[in-house]
Amino acid sequence: MSSPHIKSTAVVAALAALDEGRTPERPVLRDAVRALLTALVERAPGRSVEVRVPPYGAVQCIPGPRHTRGTPPNVVETDPQTWLAVATGRLAWSEAVSDGRIRVSGIRADLSGYLPVQPG
Repeated sequence: MSSPHIKSTAVVAALAALDEGRTPERPVLRDAVRALLTALVERAPGRSVEVRVPPYGAVQCIPGPRHTRGTPPNVVETDPQTWLAVATGRLAWSEAVSDGRIRVSGIRADLSGYLPVQPG
């Protein structure tokens, strides 16, 4: 069982590894991604957008119509390192989207108003 303190520690450790040019250890990267996804859900509760960060997690967030079956109409998908960067404010949402580092579909799939969820 992990506490918020441990999750925060995972984010710090993952960012430190990236700053040093290293790939964070898988458990650290996983915990950091999940902590930041949880923070997003707390900031933007709802079920109208699915945010996917394979292979570590996926959450539903943002108020609006709830999706229940099949492929959601509003999807955000990115890799773990990009998620850490945008969720901590180290990379602008618009830049990540325009560079193709974040793939979005649907009219509600803009997270820019909810990021960063934790300062990096």
